[in-house]
Amino acid sequence: MPTAIPLREVSVTVPPNAPRWSRRRFLAATSTAALGLALPAHASAASDDFETLRLRWLGLQLGTGYDPAAEPYASRLAETGDLAARFRTSMAPTDASLWPGHAFTPPSGITHSYHRLWTMTQAYAQRGTGHTGDAALLADILRGLDHLSARVYNASTTRYGNWWEWQIGSPRLLMDITATLYEEAGPARIEAACAAVDHFIPDAMLRDYSGTSTGANRVDLCRSVALRGVLGRSPAKLALARDALSPVFPYVTSGDGLYADGSFVQHTWVAYSGTYGQVVLDGLGRLFALLAGSPWAVTDPHRQIVLDSVEHAYAPLLYNGLMMDSVNGRAISRGILRNDPRGTMRSDHVHGQGIIAAIALLAGGASAEERDRWHARVKGWIERDTVTPVLTAAQFGVADLARLHAVAASPVPAAPEPVAHKLFASMDRAVHRRPGWAANISMASNRISYYECGNGENPRGWHTGAGMLYWWAPGTDDQYTDWFWPTVDFYRLPGTTVSTKRLPDRAGGEWGVPKPDVRWVGGVTDGEFAAIGQHLRGLGSTLEARKSWFCADDAVICLGAGITCSDGVPVETVVDNRNLGEAGTRRLTTGPGARWAHLEGHGGWVLLGGTGTALRTLREDRTGAWRDINTTSTTERRTRRYQTLWLDHGSDPVNASYAYLVMPGASRRTVAARAYDPGRLEILDNSAARQAVAVPSLGLTAANFWQPGTAGPLTTSAPASVLVRRQGRTVTLCVSEPPRTGQPLEVTWHHPARHVLAHDPSVEVLATGRTLRLRIAPGTAGAGHRCTVSL
Repeated sequence: MPTAIPLREVSVTVPPNAPRWSRRRFLAATSTAALGLALPAHASAASDDFETLRLRWLGLQLGTGYDPAAEPYASRLAETGDLAARFRTSMAPTDASLWPGHAFTPPSGITHSYHRLWTMTQAYAQRGTGHTGDAALLADILRGLDHLSARVYNASTTRYGNWWEWQIGSPRLLMDITATLYEEAGPARIEAACAAVDHFIPDAMLRDYSGTSTGANRVDLCRSVALRGVLGRSPAKLALARDALSPVFPYVTSGDGLYADGSFVQHTWVAYSGTYGQVVLDGLGRLFALLAGSPWAVTDPHRQIVLDSVEHAYAPLLYNGLMMDSVNGRAISRGILRNDPRGTMRSDHVHGQGIIAAIALLAGGASAEERDRWHARVKGWIERDTVTPVLTAAQFGVADLARLHAVAASPVPAAPEPVAHKLFASMDRAVHRRPGWAANISMASNRISYYECGNGENPRGWHTGAGMLYWWAPGTDDQYTDWFWPTVDFYRLPGTTVSTKRLPDRAGGEWGVPKPDVRWVGGVTDGEFAAIGQHLRGLGSTLEARKSWFCADDAVICLGAGITCSDGVPVETVVDNRNLGEAGTRRLTTGPGARWAHLEGHGGWVLLGGTGTALRTLREDRTGAWRDINTTSTTERRTRRYQTLWLDHGSDPVNASYAYLVMPGASRRTVAARAYDPGRLEILDNSAARQAVAVPSLGLTAANFWQPGTAGPLTTSAPASVLVRRQGRTVTLCVSEPPRTGQPLEVTWHHPARHVLAHDPSVEVLATGRTLRLRIAPGTAGAGHRCTVSL
């Protein structure tokens, strides 16, 4: 551990004889690291804690252990140099801006300016950029810093517009620039930068865990304050930043943060594992690594919750390198941002790769066993992501690339995608994984919003929480990557039941405010199969329905009932809407009477008895631009071809219903055979009171009880979700209470049960013998409760 210094504020002025890590010494260290040697923990034996931490931060941000002359580093460094040259040439300071077209006005003109200065700083500090150590470039960087400090980002300015720019976006970049140019900037600039951070992120903001200082935002704020502590040589600021992380670690039961079931929520009501969750993982990974072994090391035992979340909360939502869009919030609309000089597509794969890089970073602070497991997962994702290869991904700088290449080269064998079901009850999401395919269900309730829009982003995501069913079969990992969101019909999102009533942009309000007044959303799983249900109420509509998904071995069984609406327009259930690419020619085959359909290279669908309406199909080309759904994106327009399948319930339906199978990756022969196999699946009930199925070959019975009653062999005394699995002479019953009243309920399985082998503490066995009768004390988290018996 480094020698502790007295815990008192010290001057930002560095004594003339203090040992420093100059740009030359940093470059020499990274060159040495490229030869396989580790970056030293201290620049010299005389270095103090603050200098040690600054050097460590430079290693995290600028990278170590890579050869700048080798690919992919050489190309990335050259690209950084080219961008820096363009930015330098176009910089034209005025009273209201640093670059033309990027005024110091909302939403992000100041942050954008710091971002360009950071690119220029990297070009100056890193080898291989073509501008390494360029004195003229340095002069322009410092000129830009001085301009921002004098005109807008200083301790005398009252912030205006978007709070994020002042408290997260700008200070984060300012601290990185100042840390890198510490000697070149000099004491006055360091002092001004620290004063600005103190002004815009006052201590009180980190002492009260509320408002915008929670979850991912809190981690970002702590990052800037920690670096301010390093650069300003302030033990108090470092201690404040470290201690302010602690409220982020424990599980929450409402609002922002990580839940015990793995859900991650930000903005109070939005499922956000993929974007804000990535900020948490990445930010904590950097801060854990920065402070490790120092007097300010993060030792709170609850930090283990963060480490556990890698496999519990994030990995289940990563599939072949992509992060499922149901947890990417309004970021699904970002596409190609018009101010991004690299033109990086913000897609599900890009979000996934951000999480993957964060896991690789966080692994440095994990146990050896955890690290090996995580590296195995990361290697698997790297190998399987052929849509946007991870090891050359445009979003990464050389630091992240070096960490990912190191994992790829490690001796740990790559892990395959698991076969499992994961229910995220606290954010109304479910993930079903089978060999070769995966599916993801997105819902909404009085706890989780229909969708989030804001800052000109995602104004038409209205129905993304109306039971959207994402799925990926082999060869379709670009299904929602390839210009899906700007070209899809937002009234025909796959799996949804919607009123076709036209809605205005941002219907219901911004920032996740619109939520349906329903409680019964959730389900139950045994870890392999599941019963998932949603009491659906339409956004800005009179639509009401009950939707269920029973997730089995080779199919998702989709039931809908009680579909009622009085909007005076047609109501549709979108069986699917597949993106075929720019000019897809995949063949769609339909069976006699449109009883089944199969799409070449994707999979198939089977209509089940009682649907009451014919399957309709449409192949159409749709054209759109990311700017249509995001004011900060490009105006470039692209066309994509879609194969749509839907059921038309007519105008103003009353108690309409549907029943169909989705069979990802299935062959045409398999789909056709399933359509004529009556013994495979039995629908026990499909009404507004109960929905239930039995699959005898799997020993599976599953039911969603919207009201108390009986479905097949199951009876409940209250609304519930029940799953029964028989394996040989052993049967497991799993029960949950999605409405979350917390009131006890009774479940009866009308089948002889001899002995109770095991049960959760929340389960009381009332009777065995001719029937099994249980009383469940469900709590209020929507969790499952298990009992195993022998026959």
